[in-house]
Amino acid sequence: MRAIRSGLAALGLIALAGCEEAGSPDLAAMPAAAEGEALFMEYCAACHGADATGGGPLARSMSLAAADLTGISARSGGVFPRARVLSKVDGYARSDRGAPGMPEFGALLSGDLVPYDSGDGTATPTPRKLVALVEYLETVQKTR
Repeated sequence: MRAIRSGLAALGLIALAGCEEAGSPDLAAMPAAAEGEALFMEYCAACHGADATGGGPLARSMSLAAADLTGISARSGGVFPRARVLSKVDGYARSDRGAPGMPEFGALLSGDLVPYDSGDGTATPTPRKLVALVEYLETVQKTR
């Protein structure tokens, strides 16, 4: 059992070491909310609005209402569910593929990787842009 744990730990370290590519930002410099805000304005504000409340210019033409992203924590018992938000944005756990809804944003999945703990205590290599967007969304949460 100890050999298996050691092997898994070594694999984790190798995966994290592979996160830094030539010319990529320093791993110690995790993405900040400001970086995520710029991505939000580029990819999300058209539907969710510049204030993230769901009133963007495209929202009126949508068959499903754009979510109010400022209430994610309130709808989750006061805790911001990082892993769930990551899955929603990247589309990995999407089961509504045949229905209209939020598009997948492949550009957010490209580029540098950073070690990110989405709440399970394990730093997992995650696309930097995706982490930046989630970090920004956490800053816009309203306490209700």
